[in-house]
Amino acid sequence: MGDTFGSSTTRRDFLRASATCGAHVALLAAASPAHAMRLFANRRGRVVAQEPWGRLEEVADGIWALISTPLQDRTTLCNGGIIRGSSGVLVVEGVATPDGAAWLAGRAHALTGRWPDLAAITHYHGDHTGGIGGYAREDGAPTVRLTTTTRELIAGQDARRESVPEARRRLLHAAEPIDASSPSTIDLGGRTVRVVPREGHTRSDVTIEIDDPSVVFCGDLVWNAMFPNYVDAIPSRLGRDVRALVRDRTTAYVPGHGPMAADNDVARFIELLDSVEIAAREAHARGDTAAEAAARYTIPPALGEWMMFSPRYPETAIGAWLRELAG
Repeated sequence: MGDTFGSSTTRRDFLRASATCGAHVALLAAASPAHAMRLFANRRGRVVAQEPWGRLEEVADGIWALISTPLQDRTTLCNGGIIRGSSGVLVVEGVATPDGAAWLAGRAHALTGRWPDLAAITHYHGDHTGGIGGYAREDGAPTVRLTTTTRELIAGQDARRESVPEARRRLLHAAEPIDASSPSTIDLGGRTVRVVPREGHTRSDVTIEIDDPSVVFCGDLVWNAMFPNYVDAIPSRLGRDVRALVRDRTTAYVPGHGPMAADNDVARFIELLDSVEIAAREAHARGDTAAEAAARYTIPPALGEWMMFSPRYPETAIGAWLRELAG
């Protein structure tokens, strides 16, 4: 990809911003290239656009999932998507780079005949927000929707960056807050999108949900076939809120990372979270450190293979649990 990401974001800026979720993708691919290729080749919907960094899969009429495939190219890095109504278009996530956001907006225009009106951000991590400025165009830009806490956390990241692109600064300044106290709705014309405050992966998660058809954009509350990052997690709330995503009807889940997920994939992910909790509680009872507990921990064989962005993720996960258990 060269040394820059977008017109004015340096590689150093990008790596700093995305370290919370995605800076270890190269390790993932190097550790098991064949498994990584199989994982990201797992398609569930009709592919309407394909690039080295990801693809758009049609989830339902007027709903497309961006499934990032960042083994060689991290232009988008996280998953996201496009939701169309009769009077508006919503894109989900700011993705990792301005080039990635500009591409997603362009695909929205090509698929729906209009540029995105809104961009909803599920949480503050850089691989989901680094590209926000790429939504700006000479003739306009979508209104960014995010919680006040998410905007404050992004501002804290930006204060540590070498430079902040003006387009990013302008879109974040004009952003409209999402109510973090209760669910809210977005009317796209003939299609209502629910924005639901959550917790667990960060202090200010939201999920983007459609009831008919049943589709959930999970943000990083759910990772499919990939071990999740607990760096900012509140583990008990993570388990609680992932369970709250489960519906009593067949649902398509767009995870924060990994391929599209079905009900059985989310059930398997919950079992993985439970296995981490069990390991952490046993470690707490023994007085083990997170590193000692991680050395003992193995993913239950019944849950199959899981990829990791970083070999440190089990230690990070158990450490988050040990901090919570310590009060």
